[in-house]
Amino acid sequence: MLNNIKLSLQYILPKLWLTRLAGWGARKRAGWLTKLVIDLFVKYYKVNMDEAQRSDTASYRTFNDFFVRPLREEVRPVNTDPNVLVMPADGVISQLGAIAHDKIMQAKGHDYTLEALLAGNYGMAEKFRDGTFVTTYLSPRDYHRVHMPCNGILREMIYVPGDLFSVNHLTAQNVPNLFARNERVICLFDTEFGPMVQILVGATIVGSIETVWAGTITPPREGIIKRWTWPAGEEEGSIALLKGQEMGRFKLGSTVINLFTPGKVTLASHLESLSVTRLGEPLAFAVSTPLETPDDSPAGQPAP
Repeated sequence: MLNNIKLSLQYILPKLWLTRLAGWGARKRAGWLTKLVIDLFVKYYKVNMDEAQRSDTASYRTFNDFFVRPLREEVRPVNTDPNVLVMPADGVISQLGAIAHDKIMQAKGHDYTLEALLAGNYGMAEKFRDGTFVTTYLSPRDYHRVHMPCNGILREMIYVPGDLFSVNHLTAQNVPNLFARNERVICLFDTEFGPMVQILVGATIVGSIETVWAGTITPPREGIIKRWTWPAGEEEGSIALLKGQEMGRFKLGSTVINLFTPGKVTLASHLESLSVTRLGEPLAFAVSTPLETPDDSPAGQPAP
């Protein structure tokens, strides 16, 4: 019954206005009130502030400053094996696996198409048919900066306006085409593992999506698709990002979707739906790398 009410509210509530209101409040410097809100948030969601560079909640002037807090470098070591792609974010895997021609699994009984996810960009979708996908959900308690799974050269970014449904486990199981309906920023990279897409998906209360090369992408929310392109790696004006380097962030949390072309990577064998992810740990391997290797264990820990 409670779940039915929650789902009904997703269709009834004015999600855009709630998101604007949350974004406005999260930007405000309100002194003791800001600290109180942060303290309540930390307590309710059991946020581990010992991992943050600044563990004192009084050091954050706005809620946004707290929400995109950087972590201490040593708490998320990045696996340095060149054949290993790493997890881009802290969170939980919603779904992962093979793309069935052009179908991506959202949840049991629900899937959506590459073309819908990529806003009708059939040329881009063609690269990833029969490839591999990973969908990672970032809960409110998680670290909300998103990093690179591998070295990459940015080639294209597309902002797609859309709905602002929540993207938790409940809505993924019940809202058709959830990730293809919601607002999102699609980033295409050239990598040594072939083209890779990393998509930052918006949601209710996500006041902002940002990238390190362009700053804030949304807001404003103008209701139109926007597209930017960049040159190849050897050309002037190209943008190169290294494995483990930050590429974007959410102000508040949401979902990251990764797409890989067929025959290039194999997902780590220990991963499944609802697996906990930690930035820098193994996500996938180059196809020539055996599945069972010492690197098929979290970075910084010995293989069993």
